[in-house]
Amino acid sequence: MGAASVTKTLVVWLLLSVGLARAALGSTVHLRRANDRNGRCIYSFAVPSPNEASCPEMGQATSAIRELQRESNVQRSELESAKARLSLLENLVTQLHVVLGAGGSPDSAVELQRELDRLKTERAQQESQISRLEAAYSTLGQEKSFLEEEKRRLEQEKAELGRRLESSTQEIARLRASQHHQERTHSCAVQPGTRGINGWDLESFDYQELKSELMEVPASSVFEERPSPIGCGELVWVGEPVTFCRAETIAGKYGMWMKDPEPVLPYTRKTTWRVYAIGTDIRQVFEYENADQFMKGYPSKVHVLPQSMESTGAIIYRGSLYFQQHMSRTVAKYDLKTEMITVQKDIPSAGYHGQFPYSWGGYTDIDLAVDEMGLWVTYSTDKAKGAIVLSKLDPETLEVEQTWETNIRKQAVANSFMICGTLYTISSYSAPDATVNFAYHTATSISEPLSIRFENRYGYSSMVDYNPTERKLFAWDNFNMVTYDIRLSTI
Repeated sequence: MGAASVTKTLVVWLLLSVGLARAALGSTVHLRRANDRNGRCIYSFAVPSPNEASCPEMGQATSAIRELQRESNVQRSELESAKARLSLLENLVTQLHVVLGAGGSPDSAVELQRELDRLKTERAQQESQISRLEAAYSTLGQEKSFLEEEKRRLEQEKAELGRRLESSTQEIARLRASQHHQERTHSCAVQPGTRGINGWDLESFDYQELKSELMEVPASSVFEERPSPIGCGELVWVGEPVTFCRAETIAGKYGMWMKDPEPVLPYTRKTTWRVYAIGTDIRQVFEYENADQFMKGYPSKVHVLPQSMESTGAIIYRGSLYFQQHMSRTVAKYDLKTEMITVQKDIPSAGYHGQFPYSWGGYTDIDLAVDEMGLWVTYSTDKAKGAIVLSKLDPETLEVEQTWETNIRKQAVANSFMICGTLYTISSYSAPDATVNFAYHTATSISEPLSIRFENRYGYSSMVDYNPTERKLFAWDNFNMVTYDIRLSTI
């Protein structure tokens, strides 16, 4: 290769190098050309230092931008390395002129050409890296804008949540005030999700109601009111109703509330149960540890029966719930602890689902009761032609131990209860001046008329039961859970 050709190649290489420096460092690169003292043409260029104080800083950059700066510094270091190599190349060019002038070997020119090709390759790589870094910087800028917008959105959501929290605090205060008001008025909180209410149209005949057939029965004798003795006796007086609490929705118009006269662990005499009896699928039994929970409506447990019950004739005795299964004459024993039905028995020939109810209706064909003597069931049959039939049941097996057929028409009375082996009936479920109008003594199989005042204070008594331990009548009167004190005569 001749000297002129090598010189041209070097000039082209220098121009490319200057172009590379301009692309990497901006337009501040200066190319100079001058003759040296020997008359040879010398090419040189100058670039600004990357460490000058006037260079701009990135400021408060994100971690991604700091990474970009690190890569830029690496590129700058590589450019500095390229400058050093260019300086070395200038020296080699000078040496080439000397060698060529002295007739040296062309191998040195080949080596220089190889170095030039390598530098061109490095320049292409650096240009590619610079393009990549510029694209990454642009992407990071867009992400920064997005993050700033997201930050503004989150601040707005935080403000909105603060407003909602303040509103919720006010609502909690209002609910607490309402709860205190309910406690003062002894209103029972109605549990949400009570099942079966929608299945009834109370204005139609789907829910059976019959008018009471009032019977005025003269008193057979006048009993002196005196404290009840310990042990059994005959009913002589029923006190005024004492309202325990009140249900506030249509689910509480009819129902049952009970305590176990002979509780077994884990239950006590304070444990109370409640059942809302409106609906076609009555399964929920609410359990409360004490009276305070009962009045506030906070159940400790909600039992869901595997079979739905019918009417308001259920009773709790010795840790089990005894109830009539829906649309059948079957009585079931449900163990409250194990939550299982342990025994099921049909009441022989008993009418059900509206054949022989009490006068208020409610499919009260089969009515269970507990007294000092044990477990009883009141019903009627076709053979008895609607008269009350009374049977004593074994509480373990539900087998019928003994049966009595009375001369009291079941549909002529509003309800009944057992005390000391005697069946007592109530004349009306709605009249405020109703009476306990009949007594049937199982010991003698004799009935007698009575006239013991019984007040239906709220005008619709759908459940009346006797608790022999409390020595009280428990009743459900038109949303209200009430009790009656009683007195018994000395035998």
